[in-house]
Amino acid sequence: MNEDTRLADGLAARASPSGSAVAGAEGGVYAALDLGTNNCRLLIACPAGDGFRVVDSFSRIIRLGEGISSTGSISEAAIDRAIAALSICSDKIRYRKARRLRLIATEACRAAANAESFRERVAKDTGIRLEVIDRETEATLAVIGCSPLLDPKGRGAILFDIGGGSTELVRIERDPAEENAVPRIKAWMSIPLGVGTIAEHFGGKDVTPESYARMVAEVAQYVAPFAAEHGGDLRDMHLLGTSGTVTTLAGVFLNLQRYDRRRIDGIWMNNSDVTSVIQRLLGMSYQERANNNCISIERADLVLAGCAILDAIRDAFPLPRLRVADRGLREGMLVEMMREDGALRSC
Repeated sequence: MNEDTRLADGLAARASPSGSAVAGAEGGVYAALDLGTNNCRLLIACPAGDGFRVVDSFSRIIRLGEGISSTGSISEAAIDRAIAALSICSDKIRYRKARRLRLIATEACRAAANAESFRERVAKDTGIRLEVIDRETEATLAVIGCSPLLDPKGRGAILFDIGGGSTELVRIERDPAEENAVPRIKAWMSIPLGVGTIAEHFGGKDVTPESYARMVAEVAQYVAPFAAEHGGDLRDMHLLGTSGTVTTLAGVFLNLQRYDRRRIDGIWMNNSDVTSVIQRLLGMSYQERANNNCISIERADLVLAGCAILDAIRDAFPLPRLRVADRGLREGMLVEMMREDGALRSC
């Protein structure tokens, strides 16, 4: 019996699900969970042709990494928030009878001194056994999840994933002359800065032009060596961003009354559009950001930290267009598992 099956059986044994499961064999239901430094996200899906059909999902901001940069440990309050969110995920996995699972944790669990005891408590209280992935795996999963949004007429992209505690940068390319060419990772890097760490260090509520410039300069120091080595020959390339930062920017850009994934995922923004929205956010007070339905109080103190990271990337890779992805690690895990199982018609 493999680890995925043991985990699924363990979750199923914790409580009997109410109601009926989704149609289809139990082995055809997949679950991917991403416990990040800021968010807890779950996606449950079934294979459908050369992709998948989502049958359930969950997302909650839990700020698992809050205070880690100063204390070195996950706080009790953050643990409680994580347990509450993961308990909901556990219930959904049981209810949907997902039999193939991948349940990952990222930067907060890589960095915290008490990460092992945290994971043990999660397993005891929720039945979820978290796999802490390294940064290279995180970058690879982001590429798998987001590559369908590459411009089909282009040569590739500079993909970035701005997380709560780290940011991944990947240069991906393909041969446009080759039909159905698979995009390949040419280079990647991860920096130990995300929206949470930047906001904690510089302050996220009251951001002045001066403090914002310091944020950008801090991130730029980390991005510069990668850009110097891998930032040349950007013809026929674009930026491809996956994170709460870029999806929030897109929502503000569209003046949405409430966030709508269907309108955000895959949207193109010109460089001037991105600059305009960031300047608009810099002109808002904390309360004005909190009152914006695409930002809300949950992101009001983080969004400008994310913009600073984005601006450092834009400065290093001056590309005219950004494509916004409301997808990432979870989708990457689902596709990877389904490919391994031969459950997709094509890869």
